[in-house]
Parts: sequence; structure tokens; C-alpha cells
Amino acid sequence: MKTILAIDQGTTGTRAFLMNENLEVLSQAYEEFPQYFPKPGWVEHSPEEIWQSTLKTISQAISNNPHEIVAIGITNQRETLCFWDKSTGLPTSRAIVWQDRRTSDFCESLKEKGLEPKFQKKTGLLLDPYFSGSKAAWALKNDPEVQSLHSKGKLAIGTIDSYLMARLSGGKSHVTEPSNASRTLAFDIEKENWSDELSTYLGVPTHLWPETKDSMGLFTKTFNVPGLPDGIPVTGVLGDQQSALLGQACIEEGMAKCTYGTGAFLLMNTGNKKIESQNRLLSTIAWKLSGEKPTYALEGSAFVAGAAVQWLRDGLQIINHSSEIEPLALQVEESDGLIFVPALTGLGAPHWNPKATGMFTGIHRGTTKSHFARAVLEGIAFQNSDILSAMETDLHRPLISLNVDGGASKNKTLMQFQSDILNVPLNRPQMIESTVLGAVFAAGMGVGLWSSLKDIQKVWKKDCTFEPSMEPETRNEHLLRWKKAIQRVSL
Repeated sequence: MKTILAIDQGTTGTRAFLMNENLEVLSQAYEEFPQYFPKPGWVEHSPEEIWQSTLKTISQAISNNPHEIVAIGITNQRETLCFWDKSTGLPTSRAIVWQDRRTSDFCESLKEKGLEPKFQKKTGLLLDPYFSGSKAAWALKNDPEVQSLHSKGKLAIGTIDSYLMARLSGGKSHVTEPSNASRTLAFDIEKENWSDELSTYLGVPTHLWPETKDSMGLFTKTFNVPGLPDGIPVTGVLGDQQSALLGQACIEEGMAKCTYGTGAFLLMNTGNKKIESQNRLLSTIAWKLSGEKPTYALEGSAFVAGAAVQWLRDGLQIINHSSEIEPLALQVEESDGLIFVPALTGLGAPHWNPKATGMFTGIHRGTTKSHFARAVLEGIAFQNSDILSAMETDLHRPLISLNVDGGASKNKTLMQFQSDILNVPLNRPQMIESTVLGAVFAAGMGVGLWSSLKDIQKVWKKDCTFEPSMEPETRNEHLLRWKKAIQRVSL
């Protein structure tokens, strides 16, 4: 039996899945790794700890597996940036995580020079610390280890996919693909190359970035990886949200999905057309097949979704386990006017306010921890209502339905409120780990197990649909309270 090993390297942990060509999960493993917060607004990961978590999950997933692994697929947290010695593949310092806000002032300085329209035109992105390019600029100016490697001509930079492939290949590869490259602020998504002009503005030489290949095809092969034989090809790589779009079989123009992970991410397939948003959404590359034009997507991201539940658990210690939030929230019928704005690492689309902070408003003597739990879930949903409204305006048409996935899509209370506040049906698939499924699809296509995207659409299976049931007047009251709260944190 032929199998595919999928590595899903996320913000808080790494997963490995072993699946066969019938899309049956043969085994899986998960390993968390530490988060570092050295200064307010700074978020870092240890690339070595990420690599060790990857090795551990691979070992657990393939133990006692007698079947041939024909390909490896990778999906990853996208804008997090790593720095390593290109001669060895070994990291030189901590990775700067996508949530990190240390480059806010640098991004503001580029805006003040009037450069944001130029960056948006070429990359589809806005000037925000979220993206990798400003992180690279910061490290080249402030990290002595990065500076030392650069002066010796040994520095490699790249997103997590590129770093993992460097480690999987024993330091031989420095490669990426368009869905990840398009998140750097340095990649021209129409010309499909690293932009010398934008790299000059950032102060990051183009030769430091990886070689870009098609999203599905041969990237590299394993070499000296503990627990894996040499020569297994890596044949599919996608950034996590684009991977979820593929895993949800959103292969046609106009199809959309929302993934609930650490953040919440709405993506809509816009076909071979790059849409220039008038409402501060992002245009990004979804994937690129060999010999074809890229498939683009329109994207809106909320930085905090599942992370808000983790904060309720670890910061406020209102719950002991993330799974406890739903039964706690169900102890009350509504949030009783309590609104939570989850701006714990700034506000994403369509507001793009990196200096915004989180806020509860509407607290009174009758407010209980159950109201706090319910307000956190509703705050996650409210963010998506802002994104969807902007998306509908850009597309000049309403969204008919939305596919949902990710860990929080298991939460029925959140999904029902999300459907109510968006006023659209939500379709949840049987396999909610769509990022993993997208990596499997990409790797399978790269190695020839599936011949076309249509084959993927045939095997996608729906689990259930959440239909909106909220009265329009109630919905409008909720949205008005949310709008007032957003205005307050944006001051």
C-alpha cells in the first residue's frame, strides 16, 4: 500500500499524519513546543525545538508501519521567519513568529514614504508586521548572529516550509513555493519572482530568499533524517491556509473557506485573477500547478481565534482545558451585552491596527465567567463578520455558503453563532483537518497519485451544515455593539 506522510507545522505544535491513497488516516501524532515572549509584542519560536517536534511526530506516525512512503507533503504556519546556516541547515537564532509586532515602527516608516500602494500592487499585501519581509529587515539590522552569517555569505532565510526542507535534506536545499513566498512582502505575485525593487526598500537582498518551485512537484529528498530512509521525495508544499483551501476542495472560482486555528482565516478562490482589494483584504497565491498560471485567492485574517481560548485557559485560568469553554459558555443563554475584542496581537483585516489591544466591554455586576467564555467565542465570530463584509464588497456579490475547518469548528456553539452573525450556512467536512488533507492532496498530485484538481473534489465529504436562525433585529443589535467596541480599541 502506498502512503503519504503529511507534516503540518503549526504555530503551537507540529502534527504528522500517515495516510493512504484512499485518504484513510493510518496514524497520526501531535507535539506542542514552547512559545517565547521576550518583550511585549514579541513572539518567538526555537527552530530547533520545531525540528525536534517534527522528528518526534514523524517517528510516532510511522512506527510499526510496513507500507511504503511514496511522498512527503508539508503545510506550515506561513509568515514566521527562520534564519539558518545554508551550509548545514542549522538555525542561528530564534524564529520571529507571524504574531510578532516588533516591526510596527518600520512598517509605519515605509507607509510614511508612500510605499504601501507599491507593495500592495506587487505583492497583494499591506505593510504590516504580520509579514516576513519586515522581520528579515529587523534581523539583518539587530541580530548579531544573523549579521555574522550574512557577512560570511552563509545566511539563508525562509519561511517554515523552507527551513523544514533544509533540515529534511541535510542542509542541501533552500527552496519554497509561491503560496509561502507570496507572504513575504518581497515576492511579485504576478511576475512570480523576488522583486529587486521591494527588496531594496526592505533592505533584504533577494539572494537570501529561497528558490521558488511549483507547489506540486519534486522539491527535495530526505537525507540523514533520523527515522526516515534517504530518498523520500517532498512533492507538495503549501502555506497552511492555502492548504486548507485545497483540502476543502475549493478549487473553483468563488468557493471559500474559513479555518479556525490559532487565528481565523477566510480565503476565497478567485481563479487566475488577482483581485486588488479596495477594503484592505489581501490578494495571495493559492497554489501553482506546473505549466499553469497561479491560482489566486482573496484573504482576510484575524490574528487571534483559538489563541483567545488558550489565553482564557493559560492567562485568566478560567478553564483548565480548551474543551471546557463550550460547556461553560452554555451555562448562559447569551453573553448579556458582554463583548470581547480579541486584539491580543493587534487587529488584522480589514482594520490592520497593529497597536490595538484586546478588550472586554459591557461588564456589570451580573457578569460571570460563563459570560466571559461565551463572549470569547462570539468575539472570534464577530471578527469574521467584518472580513466577510469587506470580501463581499470587493467581489460585488454576497457569499452563498462557507466551508469551515480547524480545531474550533468542532465547537457547535461557535459554529452556530458564526452562521447566525454571517447569515450564511456553514458546511463542515468529515475531516476537519483540512490543512493536512491539502498537504496530502498536493504531495499526491506531485507524485502522480491524483492527476487533477477535479479528482480532489470528488473525494471531499461533508459532515454537517449549520444554518442561520437568528432574527435580523437581534443580529443587528449584536453587530452594533461589536462596531462600537471595535471603534474603542482602534482609538
